[in-house]
Amino acid sequence: MGCYDCCMRCLGGVPYCSLVATLLCFSGIALFCGCGHQALTETERLIETYFARNLQDYITLAYIILYFQYVIYGLASFFFLYCIVLLAEGFYTTSAAKQTFGEFRSTMCGRCLSSSFIVVTYVLAVLWLLVFAFSALPVYFFYNMDATCHTIDVLTETPASINQLCVDARQYGLLPWNAVPGKACGMTLSSVCKTREYRMTYDLYIAAFAGAGITLLALVLCSLHLAVNQVSLKDLRHTEDERRGFDLYGRLQRDRGGTLSSPYPANISDT
Repeated sequence: MGCYDCCMRCLGGVPYCSLVATLLCFSGIALFCGCGHQALTETERLIETYFARNLQDYITLAYIILYFQYVIYGLASFFFLYCIVLLAEGFYTTSAAKQTFGEFRSTMCGRCLSSSFIVVTYVLAVLWLLVFAFSALPVYFFYNMDATCHTIDVLTETPASINQLCVDARQYGLLPWNAVPGKACGMTLSSVCKTREYRMTYDLYIAAFAGAGITLLALVLCSLHLAVNQVSLKDLRHTEDERRGFDLYGRLQRDRGGTLSSPYPANISDT
């Protein structure tokens, strides 16, 4: 076999779909975890500076943010390892389905392992759908805040109405109802929206939301690819069984020196 044929044979066993899904998963997790971690830090700074004066008012929020950051560390580590395992599984099932490497076939243990990966990936996709929906909540909060600030900038000619436009962090559960001031109104809110911390936090949450969507797409794509490979392996096993049956029938014909016929009569009336 020449070098070109050998390279083509090796490239034929590359699971391009799994490779794309793995790259999407890596990029989505990196975007979600990196931007989400920094966005949580900036959110705590915004709450501390503009919406709460007493430490006890946002101490619970600070602990929640800290716990979420630890969860992000765990998610990044888990998905890094899981994506590598999924890529290896993609190489295994694709090579087995395409029969790239000679007599290489899937075993019963390999098929059970592949089925387990399909189930686990599907469950992760469903759970990550919840994460994707949850990551939309801070984007929604900052979108409402940005819309209110835009309204304030438009209504600068009527100060009385401007002071009635507020963003209350207590309504979103970020602070307890006895927190002071707990909200920002009028030109104070407009000045908050013009700060660098606010714009950066808003952009980080949008990036984290996009990263969650990319990760969800990667999990769905990977589960579909593994399922298609499983179907291909089942069809391949069925074809292989039929071929072995025909080979056995041919050997029996050669051994008998002619065609095989059934020892039983073709019609009941012939008995």
